[in-house]
Amino acid sequence: MSKLPNISEAEWKIMKCLWNKSPQAAYDIAVELEKSDGMNSRMVRTLLNRLIKKKALGFDTYKNLYLYYPLVEESDCIQAESQSFLNQIFNGSWASMMAHFVQHKKLSPAEIEELKRIIQEHESK
Repeated sequence: MSKLPNISEAEWKIMKCLWNKSPQAAYDIAVELEKSDGMNSRMVRTLLNRLIKKKALGFDTYKNLYLYYPLVEESDCIQAESQSFLNQIFNGSWASMMAHFVQHKKLSPAEIEELKRIIQEHESK
């Protein structure tokens, strides 16, 4: 898919649910999200319809059920959302973003080593 849909924060919850397990009926999604996010069945159905219009979800029918499934990959949506965040907040600069987070968050020794490993891996490409 060349153009990924713009997914709201609430819609992300639906998408995550379906990326974890699909296809699912609206009722099953609502039960899961009511427990974790307090989202009611009506809201879930509204969000499902929005995501279908955005072409982020598809559905099949089985008897009297609509079974929903993602039409976009989670990794593609994460990449697009990350790039949007990077552009909006840090003018597209990865170095500025990393510097900000390193300066404002206490990193564990394991996290520091992981960052070093990623940088070294990137340098060798």
